[in-house]
Amino acid sequence: MLNAKKLAGLAAFAAMLALPAHAQEAEAAVEAVETYGPSSMDLVYILNSLIMLIGGILVFWMAAGFAMLEGGLVRSKNVTMQMLKNVSMFAIACFMYYLVGYMIMYPGDGWIIDGIFGVIGTAKLEAVGVGADAVDAYDYASTSSDFFFQVMFCATTASIVSGAVAERIKFAPFMVFTIVMTALIYPVQASWKWGGGFLDAMGFLDFAGSTVVHSVGGWAALMGIIILGPRLGKYKDGKVIAMPGSNLPLATLGTFILWMGWFGFNGASQLAFSAVGDAADVGRVMANTNAGAIGGALAALILTSALYRKPDLTMVLNGALAGLVSVTAEPLTPGLGSASLIGAVGGVIVVFGVSFLDKLKLDDVVGAVPVHLFAGIWGTIAVTFTNPEATLWVQLYSIIVVGLFTIIASGIVWLIVKAVMGLRVSPEAEQVGLDKSELGMEAYPEFSK
Repeated sequence: MLNAKKLAGLAAFAAMLALPAHAQEAEAAVEAVETYGPSSMDLVYILNSLIMLIGGILVFWMAAGFAMLEGGLVRSKNVTMQMLKNVSMFAIACFMYYLVGYMIMYPGDGWIIDGIFGVIGTAKLEAVGVGADAVDAYDYASTSSDFFFQVMFCATTASIVSGAVAERIKFAPFMVFTIVMTALIYPVQASWKWGGGFLDAMGFLDFAGSTVVHSVGGWAALMGIIILGPRLGKYKDGKVIAMPGSNLPLATLGTFILWMGWFGFNGASQLAFSAVGDAADVGRVMANTNAGAIGGALAALILTSALYRKPDLTMVLNGALAGLVSVTAEPLTPGLGSASLIGAVGGVIVVFGVSFLDKLKLDDVVGAVPVHLFAGIWGTIAVTFTNPEATLWVQLYSIIVVGLFTIIASGIVWLIVKAVMGLRVSPEAEQVGLDKSELGMEAYPEFSK
């Protein structure tokens, strides 16, 4: 058992090390280790690594949530394509982030040659069985846990795009876009905040990525649906033609999986769990994350009941997700009531955002743009209401800079891919469904329509 003096020393040391690894002051960390002993450093290193590993596992589980949500909201003739896209996209995102993205996001980590095949990589993991004497005193957690956590965020950004452009895009062109998105577009703008870049230096606050992750995915999705065009028959004679999803229970399951994964997405973004303050903050973040989702779901439930005389399940599902996105930029400083209100505004945004896109004849199959872009912008602005360190003009400036970069970069990629490979399947293939036309296999072979 540690005595009170050792505990106090450990707490002080851990509090100092609670910043991201790239922001550590080496001399101060070494001094703390000399003062409180190497055992203190070991415990800090272990606990901080553990929270990111647990968080990474939960964020990985969100990939299943996106797949189930999209699989439930597309028509049955396109379900297998969505499953293939989600699995392939996740694999590509992780590989490209390893190959290029990590170094871009955290410049200075350097290139290495990894393995007998000479694969170029960016994250040099600790040696097998590494001892405390081989770890730099200023490393607050393992590189492996940091890479594992961060690569899941990169994959999440790509997942946002998938559902928006569903049911009419070819498989290969979408994979090409995913390669560029995860290797370059996401890491470049993420480096401006989380890599210690110019937005971070200006004081931009985005705790877990309402802008860095969700708005970026939303902007890329928006450009995709503009360039791709709507599904056949979606807008006819000035009317919006409903195209119901194939499996609402599956979509509901996907929403709950995403909800669960978000506890790791936001909670582990504290990046530390080695002091009393860190543990309390992680708990506070998770409680506020849940409150944001509740606020978004209830707001969508009440609003759709009032507008349509009947509640709309798909809107309630997206309302919960929008609430989660809204509170992601700052899940630490609000109280439970404030977090619920921030999430509730996100739920309202989704209900009106879906109708707004339909008026513009922008066909977003799963509502990804209202959920991740519109609510992401709102959440980034809402930071100023609960965090006294936030400045409105800095938050707005960052939203604009990241938005313009993503619009231009993703737009160029979409247009190049369209010119070289084509984006859409043929009208005949779209009518038959992508499962048969592109893959030759169906999710529900006895019930497809």
